[in-house]
Amino acid sequence: MSPVPSLQMNDGRAIPQLGFGVWQVPDDVVTDATLAAFECGYRHVDTAALYYNEGGVGRAIAASGLPRDELFVTTKVWNTDHGYDKTMAAMDKSLGLLGLDYVDLYLIHWPSPATGDYVDTWRAVLALQEQGKTVSVGVSNFHVPHLRRIIDELGVLPVLDQVELHPWLPQSEVRAFNAQHGILTEAWSPLASGGLLDEPSLAQIGAKYGKTPAQVMIRWHLEIGNVVLPKSVTPERIRQNIEVFDFGLDEEDFAVIAALASGKRTGPNPDEFM
Repeated sequence: MSPVPSLQMNDGRAIPQLGFGVWQVPDDVVTDATLAAFECGYRHVDTAALYYNEGGVGRAIAASGLPRDELFVTTKVWNTDHGYDKTMAAMDKSLGLLGLDYVDLYLIHWPSPATGDYVDTWRAVLALQEQGKTVSVGVSNFHVPHLRRIIDELGVLPVLDQVELHPWLPQSEVRAFNAQHGILTEAWSPLASGGLLDEPSLAQIGAKYGKTPAQVMIRWHLEIGNVVLPKSVTPERIRQNIEVFDFGLDEEDFAVIAALASGKRTGPNPDEFM
């Protein structure tokens, strides 16, 4: 039984609030790491075509013996596959690598606004949902103007928007828009790619509860309502990252974490990234 609670998406389906991210995990490493995550109770795994590890994730799913309906699998279409026909083909390739008939969530990985193709890509993602190749549909790295455009032009809300989000970059504008429209916010790089692990104020909060700075940040994400995707290939850290349901933060903790906001990114700005 997984200890992870679920959140309801705007299409009525549920998503485990804490998932296992596999960005930058090589294909020959990701299978064992994902199996370790499953053993700890994770049931949500987030991959992407760009990660070049969908095959390894698929091998872990097959080896786990877990019923398919107990798993929540996300993958994403990459920028070079934007456009209707390319997106349709990209999904078939991803499903083949994963060894699955469908994914639970398919995302546009980046808006890549300079090309202007993300509306046609969204149209394809909606068609893939109609075909049963994905259960739910969403986006990643979309700022408010990108979200407004797909909603205005096609009239369908994504179930979530996966963005870089951590105490340095709390994404207040995106989170407020998403909350207003019933879109969940999902955090990638939730620990600032490790950049905040040595932050003294987070260590002080952790000392209050017998927790690590990473566990404090994951708990912060959970309590502000984010879906969160910590990543590790170390079994002990994979286990620690899910051991966050036995404590809670207080108002003082939230004030300390809020003071860390600086706007610093660990990845590219979606407004500029191709």
